[in-house]
Amino acid sequence: MQYRQLGQSGLYLSALTMGTLTLGGSNGFEKVGNVDARTARRFLEIALEAGVNCVDTADLYSKGEAESVLGEALGDLRQNVILMTKARSPMSDDPNDSGATRHHLIKSCENSLRRLKTDHIDILQIHNWDGVTPVEETLYALESLVQSGKIRYWGTSNYSGWQMMKTLGKAEHLGLSKPTSQQIYYTPESREAEFELLPLALDQNVGTLIWGPMGEGLLTGTVRRGEKTRADSRQGNGWPEPYVHDMDHAYDVIETLAQVGEELGVSPARVCLAWLLTRPGITSLIVGARHEAHLRDNLAAADLQLSDEQRTRIEKATRPAPRYPYWHRYTAGMDRLDPAEEVFLREYFDTLENRRDLSIK
Repeated sequence: MQYRQLGQSGLYLSALTMGTLTLGGSNGFEKVGNVDARTARRFLEIALEAGVNCVDTADLYSKGEAESVLGEALGDLRQNVILMTKARSPMSDDPNDSGATRHHLIKSCENSLRRLKTDHIDILQIHNWDGVTPVEETLYALESLVQSGKIRYWGTSNYSGWQMMKTLGKAEHLGLSKPTSQQIYYTPESREAEFELLPLALDQNVGTLIWGPMGEGLLTGTVRRGEKTRADSRQGNGWPEPYVHDMDHAYDVIETLAQVGEELGVSPARVCLAWLLTRPGITSLIVGARHEAHLRDNLAAADLQLSDEQRTRIEKATRPAPRYPYWHRYTAGMDRLDPAEEVFLREYFDTLENRRDLSIK
């Protein structure tokens, strides 16, 4: 297992993180899984044996039940893991039981501490942007939680680039703790984060955790062109995520992952994870499971080595259309490219050069 430094902090996280979305299975999360404490304990032991040192959860998952199951499962393993949870989501119909307000964040943190049976949370993440609460209020609330010892670090989740930069800028201006991490969605089928969020992470030295790296089951091999998806899989039981704009492209991505998997004698899921681990700016991939076999297969991705040809083939098959103003950097022949952007945009060189050659002819 490889360990990677988390942003500007001194923490080192394993390249794979154990996710807990499948724990509990109630309050709208029935289709995701219903892993109980005994099974969760087994999953934890397997993950730690493989070198995993961090666990991610959220108060939203099964409306607190996932945290409760995890707290019971952890027991004496608590001091062996970096424990991460999230707050901000609506937890009831009460309008004040939501948001990144001082009221809600402190209340949510204390509830999470009780459910997780711990005296501190290593990384508390703001689960989504609050477009109503002033950023300053959120920052001061988080600072008070840090100073009280209830949390050690904090991060964001599902922020856009401008929202993350606003947060970083306000924290620096006020002399308050900055977010050490962002948790975002990023897969071979969905690479939008390469245009803003990943360059931001490289430039601002923010750690990046990836949720749903296999597209919430989309890229595991259970979904194939021309085949009926199994009803017992997440993508076959009506789970609404992820959003897929172009299903034909998604099928092409799946076929490429499957082809590479056949060459290596491994699952498309393992190929998917192994490729993501080679991408710039990635700290850790969050993997969850409902079955032990799936967990072991996911964990094995940490040791899977793809050839240069295989990595390039996957990159070309999954490459999104360049967006403005990024394509303009190249078509205009601009110099002085920012290293945080160039590491991603240079992959478009061959496509743009080929088009330029065709236009000359």
